[in-house]
Amino acid sequence: MTSVRADLPAYDWFHSFRNVSVRTGVYVGVFLSTAFSSWVIIANRVPVLDRFALLRNLVAVALLGLIALIPVVRFWRVPGNMLSSSLVGWLILSLTYRILSMDFSGLEGRFSAVQIFVLGTVIYLLVVTLSWLGTIIRRARAANESRPHHHPS
Repeated sequence: MTSVRADLPAYDWFHSFRNVSVRTGVYVGVFLSTAFSSWVIIANRVPVLDRFALLRNLVAVALLGLIALIPVVRFWRVPGNMLSSSLVGWLILSLTYRILSMDFSGLEGRFSAVQIFVLGTVIYLLVVTLSWLGTIIRRARAANESRPHHHPS
């Protein structure tokens, strides 16, 4: 009996979702986009909450920050996965920002979608660099501890 494998054009695209960092990045991007979209829509379409604008904005920024920390916490000891996961998520948020800026002109007036992407990328790159340095230090200490500490006579 022979194995039959379908070679559909989009079949290879689905293999990228087997990678845990890409999958996490997509989930984080969807959560970031949902939270950001909700924030923008509530801020612009629900005038009843204008009295609580500062509190609304603080809660929204805190929620976005917590969601953005998911790849950092999940992949702290694996900087490569952290970078790919965070960039996928931030790319999805940036695309959502671009789509929302078509309807809400004030968004594009503050920052462009490219500026949002670069801002998030730089922050994630700093965190990835710290994680990478931590990984190097941990490996150096582990290698040092595995050697015997007696001196030859």
